[in-house]
Amino acid sequence: MAGDNTSLSDLAGRYASALLDLADERNALDEVAGDLKQLRTLIAESADLRRLFSSAIYSKAQQSKAVAAIMDKAGLGQLTHRFVLVVAQNNRLFALPAMIEAYLAELAERRGEITAEVTSARNLSDGQQAALLDALRSSVGSKVQLDLKVDPALIGGLIVKVGSRMIDSSLRSKLQRLQLAMKGVG
Repeated sequence: MAGDNTSLSDLAGRYASALLDLADERNALDEVAGDLKQLRTLIAESADLRRLFSSAIYSKAQQSKAVAAIMDKAGLGQLTHRFVLVVAQNNRLFALPAMIEAYLAELAERRGEITAEVTSARNLSDGQQAALLDALRSSVGSKVQLDLKVDPALIGGLIVKVGSRMIDSSLRSKLQRLQLAMKGVG
C-alpha cells in the first residue's frame, strides 16, 4: 500500500514539475495556480467528477470530452486546459488531485511560502482573513498563503493546519471534548 502512495506522489510530482516549468516559461505561474485551485474546488464539490476520474468504465475519449467541457464552462486558461487533456489522454486523471496539490506545494516552496489550510464553518470575511493572515505571519515568521475551506459541520470556529501543526478551535471539537468529559463524570 505504501508503494502505491509513493508511486502516486512520484507520478504527481513529475507531472506537476513539468507544468510548473511550462507555466514559468510562459510567465503564467499564478494563472495556472488559480486555475488549479478552481479545478480542485470543482473536484471536491462533485462526486460525479471524482467518479469520472477514477472509473475505468469511461474511455479516454469520454473522459477527455467531459473534462474539456467542464474546463470550458469554468473558463480555465489554455495551458491548464491542455495540461489536463494530456493527463486524460495518458489515462492519469485519477492522479489529477495529487498533481494539483504537488504543483501548488512546489510553487509555494519556490517562493518560500507556507500554506495554512484553514477550515471554517462559513466563508471568512476579508477582514477576518487579513487578521488570520497577520496572526499566522507573526507566529510562523514567513510568507503565508491561506487555503480556505468551508465545512458547516464545524458549527463555528476554525481548524488551522500549518505543516504538521494543527489548531482546532471549532465548536464541534469543543462540544466533543465536553461530551467526553461529561462521560467521565459519574
